[in-house]
Amino acid sequence: MVEKLNLQPVDAPVQPFGETYPGAGGVFDLHAIMAAVRRNIIPIVAIVVGALILAVVATLLMVPRYIASSRVMIEQQAEQIIENDTATSPAAYQDADRFLQTQVDIIRSRTLAQQVVEAEGLASDAEFFEAQGAELPTEEDVEGLALDQRGLAGFRQDLAIDLVQDNMNAGLPLDSRIVTISFESADPVIAARLSNALSENFINGNLVRKFESSAYAREFLAQQLADAREKLETSERDLNQYSRQAGLIRVSGQGQNADRETTLSVTNDTLVQLNAAASAATAERVDAENRWQAVINKPVLSVPQVVQNPGVQSLISQRSQIEAELADERQRHLDDHPNVKALEAQLARINDQIQSVGSAIKDSLRVQYESTREREQQLRSQVTTLRDEALGEQDRGVQYNVLKRVAETDRALYNTLLTRYNELNAIAGATSNNLSLIDVAEVPREPSSPNLALNVLVALVAGLAAAGAFVFLREQLDDVIRSPDDVENKLKLSMLGLIPQADNLQEDLQDPKSPVSEAYQSLGTNLRYSSANGMPASLMITSGKASEGKSTTANELARQFASLGRRTLLVDADLRRPTLHKRIGSSVEGLTSVLAGEKRIEEVIVPSDIANLSYMTALPIPPDPAALLGSPRLEETLSQIKESYDCVIIDAPPLLGLSDTPLLSANVEAIVMVIDASSGTRGVVKAGLRRLNLVHANVLGAVLTRFDAKAAGGSYSYYGSDYYTYESREA
Repeated sequence: MVEKLNLQPVDAPVQPFGETYPGAGGVFDLHAIMAAVRRNIIPIVAIVVGALILAVVATLLMVPRYIASSRVMIEQQAEQIIENDTATSPAAYQDADRFLQTQVDIIRSRTLAQQVVEAEGLASDAEFFEAQGAELPTEEDVEGLALDQRGLAGFRQDLAIDLVQDNMNAGLPLDSRIVTISFESADPVIAARLSNALSENFINGNLVRKFESSAYAREFLAQQLADAREKLETSERDLNQYSRQAGLIRVSGQGQNADRETTLSVTNDTLVQLNAAASAATAERVDAENRWQAVINKPVLSVPQVVQNPGVQSLISQRSQIEAELADERQRHLDDHPNVKALEAQLARINDQIQSVGSAIKDSLRVQYESTREREQQLRSQVTTLRDEALGEQDRGVQYNVLKRVAETDRALYNTLLTRYNELNAIAGATSNNLSLIDVAEVPREPSSPNLALNVLVALVAGLAAAGAFVFLREQLDDVIRSPDDVENKLKLSMLGLIPQADNLQEDLQDPKSPVSEAYQSLGTNLRYSSANGMPASLMITSGKASEGKSTTANELARQFASLGRRTLLVDADLRRPTLHKRIGSSVEGLTSVLAGEKRIEEVIVPSDIANLSYMTALPIPPDPAALLGSPRLEETLSQIKESYDCVIIDAPPLLGLSDTPLLSANVEAIVMVIDASSGTRGVVKAGLRRLNLVHANVLGAVLTRFDAKAAGGSYSYYGSDYYTYESREA
């Protein structure tokens, strides 16, 4: 069974750490999330249960709170009891939102809270303080505090005002003029009492503000009225004295001007009438002249008066009809046809009639202009004659008119102030309020808080959010390599093989149909096609730390390549903790003796019971393995081995903390990293890969051993069930 894996050519360099892997992240994987939840199910349950318990305990310990609400309707303008009541200017209706918000701010103001405290005597009410979770201050409580001149009483009042402001609320819904005034308290009776007190004081305060504004206006107008009366008496006295001295006759007005006086003068009256008539004649002449000048040089049909004339419009309509008939006849007959000639004659007559009527209308405009001009000239001549006669009288009436205007101005001012003053006096006792109480606050039967169901729901949401954050941080900080995605995303390595977890590894390896054997066969196949040249001639198998399955992997690969007819040599290069001699049951000296120059290569080769497969142990264990591996004889030895065998597989020691593997990597074509899925960590493997990268080693990819599909989660949970039932499906 061959897996499709992301393979990297042999001659490709190791991908630098820190670069973004193309397939990493950015995909919402529900299976991966479920796997992370399963791995962290105990902390998740603990966090959520803890949040719920905390919510229940906190709810039981909280003091019940009650909210009572009253509702007040706010009209933008009060109903007028007296007509033309404009003592206070109403707010513009387009400014209604600002007006309503202003009223809400008044409800929330400290002034209203102070009025409620004073009206209800809350500053000395111990029950009120207790219901609001405070204590009534005593002399001992304020000892050492810098109090104002009001002393303890002022301190209590300020504290009571703060409690009222902190526990009251005014809400105004959208598209509504009814404001809800609420008060919260541990005592339901006090909650209802203060909600109603806030509403009543708000309504009464509005009336008081209106009355105070009206009182100030009346006082101001009374003073202005006294000054205006005195000025009017003085101006009237001066006018009478001058009229007697100048011999001018004063007569009372008639009709609407009965309250006014004027001087008796026929000349002036006549001049005024003639001048008015002359002005009207001038206006008529100008209008007629404009009309005539506008049409004097225009064609008849361009004159608006002509076009608007019903007779002309009728003729134009007839002409249009004849033109349409003529066009139709011309399409059917020649120009000399009788029908065409007849229609052309009718059209000519209609045009002549239009010109005749239009010319008559234009002439009427000219005649009208000349008539108005003559009348204007006559009236102007008469005005000139009377002007000289009237100048004499006007010279004497100049001073009289000055004094008269002063008196009239003073009288108008006095009348205006007197009218306004009378209006204010009339409406002073008939003030209408634009606020009205809609609903009275009732004593609440059930507490508004704490709400156990709401608190539990909030705690559940908060617990799930905290658990999610915990899982996210834990997964982000998780260094364990569990799945092929971890290998590719965390290590930036290609996956070459995936070896499942086995209960009995040796038995599974002996069974060619077992999942482990199939996985190793897949690994061997992937290595055969891992580069353009096929299987690397020399392949080193290593791991980040010990006991990750590298020796087993090296042995299985050697057996597979030998079974393919390749002359294969498995070299145990772990000079510190060799295992090959135990596996094959031989104590023949091997690589150590060759590197020390004590044995030749052919003397240490151990044949196996598998065709084309030979072994080279690491015996004997040297005192300084790094010195042997760093000697020039290592390169010579491996070169000779490569000449004799088609494939050389080197079982190298772990990378962590040792210099052996970097020394060996310089003499092999490719390296395969073995990672234990049950205990492999990213930090260990990355540290080893960095060391290989320093010597420019060619890391072909990684093999993930002891892979548990259920622990890896994501789509690999399905991989596990499919993979392990391979044999039954093949059967």
